[in-house]
Amino acid sequence: MGLPRIPSYPLPAATELPANRVEWTVDPDRAVLLVHDLQNHFLDAFDAAAAPVPELLGNVGRLAEAARAHGMPVLYSAQTGGQSPAQRGLQQDFWGPGIPDDPRATAIADAVAPAPGDTLLTKWKYSAFVRTDLDRLLREQGRDQLVITGVYAHIGVQATACDAWMRDLPAFVVADAVADFGPDEHRAALSWVAGRCGQVTTTDAVLAMLEGK
Repeated sequence: MGLPRIPSYPLPAATELPANRVEWTVDPDRAVLLVHDLQNHFLDAFDAAAAPVPELLGNVGRLAEAARAHGMPVLYSAQTGGQSPAQRGLQQDFWGPGIPDDPRATAIADAVAPAPGDTLLTKWKYSAFVRTDLDRLLREQGRDQLVITGVYAHIGVQATACDAWMRDLPAFVVADAVADFGPDEHRAALSWVAGRCGQVTTTDAVLAMLEGK
């Protein structure tokens, strides 16, 4: 029970991505960037100095900087530490007690920490929409696209993308700005999203779309 120790693996290249069923374009006037669960507790399952962590954090940082420059809201999801079994519900059965009640464990990684004006959502379930203000914030700000980065691709990232689809919100999963338990889970998540609920893309492609290229 709990998180596995994750071996180093390379993030997928653009030439390795699954075929998308849709051809959407990220519009900075419609989109928000979601930095999903990039807390130290979840990143500690990796070797911080080995792939995919440096590239993951670098790409998320590039996307966040570009989003802010183009007036796109940047939202962060993060779980609280020291949750009771009642708060965790069935997550307790699958993953144990979760994040300890420790400020470092709950903090967003320094390399991609929120900037002034960013929004932090307290997250409780796989999907970042469940028991949070994400849907309300999108509607209030007139936003209807979600660009998703973070961990873990085959769990919360995939669930959030699917939940967005069920709300008729186009979701973009950035293949080289998410990470997972390993390459098999990572690629399976990308294939599932591309075939069923969203568009799989890359950091460079999103940056180009923001620039209108």
